[in-house]
Amino acid sequence: MTIEANYQRWADMPRSVSQVAEFEECPHKSWLKRVERVQPRPAAWSTHGTAFHTAAERFELGGREMSAEAAVSIFQDEYTKGISRDLEKVNDIDQWMRANRGTAADDLEERFEVGSRQTREYVEYVQEHAPVLWYPDGQRPAIELYFLADFGGVKVRGYIDQVVKNKDGSNRVRDLKTGSTKSKVQLWVYEMALNQIYPEQEATNGDWYLAKAGKVSRPVKLSDADQDEIIERIVQMDQGVKAGDFPAKPGFGCRFCDVSHACSFRR
Repeated sequence: MTIEANYQRWADMPRSVSQVAEFEECPHKSWLKRVERVQPRPAAWSTHGTAFHTAAERFELGGREMSAEAAVSIFQDEYTKGISRDLEKVNDIDQWMRANRGTAADDLEERFEVGSRQTREYVEYVQEHAPVLWYPDGQRPAIELYFLADFGGVKVRGYIDQVVKNKDGSNRVRDLKTGSTKSKVQLWVYEMALNQIYPEQEATNGDWYLAKAGKVSRPVKLSDADQDEIIERIVQMDQGVKAGDFPAKPGFGCRFCDVSHACSFRR
C-alpha cells in the first residue's frame, strides 16, 4: 500500500488506548509506525508478555483444570516461537531493544526463566484466591473481551484481558502485566466502555495482576476518573491524526522508541 493509502486507512479506523498513548508521547512515532510502516526493532519483553497472556488465557478458558506445568509449557513454546519469528526479521540480536544492562542475548534467556516462573505463580494465585470471572453471555468467561464503544463521537476498540466479579456483584476489569503498570486511563477507558455496552452490569473499578509480584494491585476506581477529560484526550488525538499533524517530540523517550532507527529527530 502507498503512504497515502496507509494514512487514510489509519485516519478512518477506530482508536485504541495504545494509539492515544503513543500519539501523546510522540505523534511522529505514530506516523513512522502506522503510515510509513517502519519495522520496529524487536524486544524480548514484548514476546515475554504475549506468551504469558497466551498461557494465562488457555488456562482460564480450559476451566482452570490445566496444571501449572502444562501452563508453563505453553508459555515456553509461545516464547520460543515468538523469538524465532523476530530473529527472522532482525537476526542481529545486538540491534534488539532491551530493558536491562546486560546483553540482548542475556535478556532473551532471562525472560524465558522469569516468564516461566511468572506463569507458574499465576496458576498458583488463581488456585489459591479463585477470582470469579464474569460470563457476559452466560457461556464464555470474559477473557480477552472485545469492545467497540463511542467516546465523544470517536470509536474506540480494544480487548480486556479479564473481567472479574467484585464481592458486591459489580464488575472489575483486570489487566495482566509482566512488566510495570501503565496509566490508570487504560483501566478507566475499559470500565467506561463496559458500562456503555453492558449498562445493566456496572463496572466500578479495575486492577492489574502484577506478574512480578504474583498478586493484584489496589483497585482503580472509576469514580476517581475525570471522564470528560479522558474523552477529550481521545477526541484530540483523533483530530490530530485526521488533521495530518505529526510533530516530533525528541527527548528521553527516544531511548525506548522501537522506530528511532528510522527517525531523523531522535536524541
